[in-house]
Amino acid sequence: MSIEQTLQERSGNICELCAATDGLSPYAVSPSDDSAEQSIYICETCKNQIENPQNLDSDHWRCLGDSMWSQVPAVQVMAYRLLSALGDQDQLDMLYLEDDVKGWAQAGMLSTTVNDDGGAVIQRDSNGTILAEGDTVTLIKDLEVKGAGFTAKRGTIVKNIRLTDDARYIEGKINGSTIVLVAAFMKKA
Repeated sequence: MSIEQTLQERSGNICELCAATDGLSPYAVSPSDDSAEQSIYICETCKNQIENPQNLDSDHWRCLGDSMWSQVPAVQVMAYRLLSALGDQDQLDMLYLEDDVKGWAQAGMLSTTVNDDGGAVIQRDSNGTILAEGDTVTLIKDLEVKGAGFTAKRGTIVKNIRLTDDARYIEGKINGSTIVLVAAFMKKA
C-alpha cells in the first residue's frame, strides 16, 4: 500500500488538521524518513500556510483545538509547531506530548530559520514562537551580562526587542543598556 493510500485510510479522506475534504495530499513532517508514520494528510490551504509561516491565518488554525488531540504523533507534532508559531500558549499548555514526540516537534522548528520569500531570518523564543520587531519577552533564566557588571534575573521583562541577522540572537534593553540576548533564553510575553 502506498503512503498516500495509507494516509487516506488513516484520515478517513479528510485533512488531518482542519477536516477539509478537497485538495488533499501527503505532507512529510520534517525531519522525516518519508513514511506514513511521519507524514500527515492535509489540504492545500494548510500546506500553503505551513510552507509560508509568515502568512499564518489564526482564524484558519482554530481547528488546532481539535486536531491537537489526535492519536497520530505526526499530527501532534504539526499542531505543536503551528500553535507555537501562532503564540497560542494556552493551547500549548494543554497539549501533552511524549518526550520523543516533543523532541521531534522542536527539532523541526529549530531548523526553520529561513523563509521561502528571499532568506529573511526568523527568530524564535524558547517555545518556538516566532518573534517580531517590537515584541516584549521575558527571560527564562538568569543571565550574566559581561562587561556591564550585572546579572539579568529570570522573569526580567525586555520590551521593544530588535531582531538581528542571526536567528539565535535578539537585541534589547536591560537596566538602560542595549545588549544582545540569546532568543532561546526568552519567552514571548
